[in-house]
Amino acid sequence: MNKQQLFENIKRKQSFLCVGLDTDLKKIPAHLLQEEDPVFAFNKAIIDATADLCVAYKPNLAFYESTGVKGWIAFERTVRYLKENYPDQFIIADAKRGDIGNTSEMYARSFFDELNIDSVTVVPYMGEDSVKPFLIYPEKWVILLALTSNKGSQDFQFTADKEGKRLFEKVLETSQKWADDQQIMYVVGATQGRLFEDIRKIVPEHFLLVPGVGAQGGSLQEVCRYGMNSSYGLLVNSSRGIIYASSSEDFAEKARIAAQEVQTEMVEELNKKRII
Repeated sequence: MNKQQLFENIKRKQSFLCVGLDTDLKKIPAHLLQEEDPVFAFNKAIIDATADLCVAYKPNLAFYESTGVKGWIAFERTVRYLKENYPDQFIIADAKRGDIGNTSEMYARSFFDELNIDSVTVVPYMGEDSVKPFLIYPEKWVILLALTSNKGSQDFQFTADKEGKRLFEKVLETSQKWADDQQIMYVVGATQGRLFEDIRKIVPEHFLLVPGVGAQGGSLQEVCRYGMNSSYGLLVNSSRGIIYASSSEDFAEKARIAAQEVQTEMVEELNKKRII
């Protein structure tokens, strides 16, 4: 999916919501544990309930890899289900890969050749040769970690050099030499507030994947005020706040209600910007 197609989907659905499929066997409703593949059964129900309200899904690979082969099968089934039934959805493999060139090449093959996923999150700190193997695929996206929501982001990401340039700013500046806003997005945590202004000075046209709204305390209004650009430029992720809105048999219905609440807020923000 290219940038224009993503833009058109957001415009058509009046939503820039990404639903995070952080599916944990210990948290899904107990009745699903009787299913042959409980994780896929849960994901399928969540997807069917929310697909018209969002433009992207983000399975977090840790939740699938933690259960070995069964988890990977559930992940592949989820990807295949989305592609067959909701082909307009942008699929993000939240894998946070990044290694020396030949290893990154294998990671890229697994997500882009084998699974034909739209995008993968990548850790940029091993530099250009660890990222470039992901960038040889036309209309596939690399989503680089830039400035994250967690408390530990202060440990390294804000470290400044002698000119006062912070590490996350260097990531943004340097990575633009590798590819443009048609192939690279950036992860920026919703809790970073007005720092979105600093980020937009460096990457005004790039899409930003924004986790941290909802359960992690990020404000959608702040993210939009400081981070939205003329082509929307945001994919705002919510995971726990939507998929675990209920632990009972009505979980899919409650997930839809939670997603609808976020999407309604997004319509308001788009109207403020006079984009829709």
